[in-house]
Amino acid sequence: MEKMKVRELMRPVEEFPRISSQATFMEAVDALEKAQKVFSSGKASQRILLVYDEADQIVGKLSPMDVVQGLEPNYDRIDDLKNISHYRLAASTLESMKEQFRLWQRPLSELCKKAYNVKIQNFIKLPSPDHMVNGDDKMDNAFHLFVVGRHDSLFVKDGEKIVGLIRFSDVYSKIAQTMRECPIPE
Repeated sequence: MEKMKVRELMRPVEEFPRISSQATFMEAVDALEKAQKVFSSGKASQRILLVYDEADQIVGKLSPMDVVQGLEPNYDRIDDLKNISHYRLAASTLESMKEQFRLWQRPLSELCKKAYNVKIQNFIKLPSPDHMVNGDDKMDNAFHLFVVGRHDSLFVKDGEKIVGLIRFSDVYSKIAQTMRECPIPE
């Protein structure tokens, strides 16, 4: 696997269901449910929903967690909340932060309004550099990003264009296959 390139394990964007960045919150929920049903029925090998822009370019992916985070936009005000959650903080500390930034004060009561008025582009996060690899990168670069970032998939770029995704499940399958093919030490 040392010589293998990311491109060899990536899945092209054409294999994934897609949704426009102009779609509403409700359309996102419907599309995620549909992707889950198709996946659960065995008709699709994954349930990742890609987001495309007006130029038909992939700009991100959408998950149920993105929808929940989109309900509470004030999380953007706490830059390191994602990193903080990896530490074991006292419940009182987290409650204090939620109160200070008024997190989850009104998002559920405004759910119906958001569902039909807010567009995906208003809450989707663009992929960060630690969530992208180039198709011609060696797999060690992808391994590093998977382990350090604990991502379930990485975007694969060709130049500046996103051309596919490499899923951790595919990488793990290849690792397991390689291990099984190794000769048993004496």
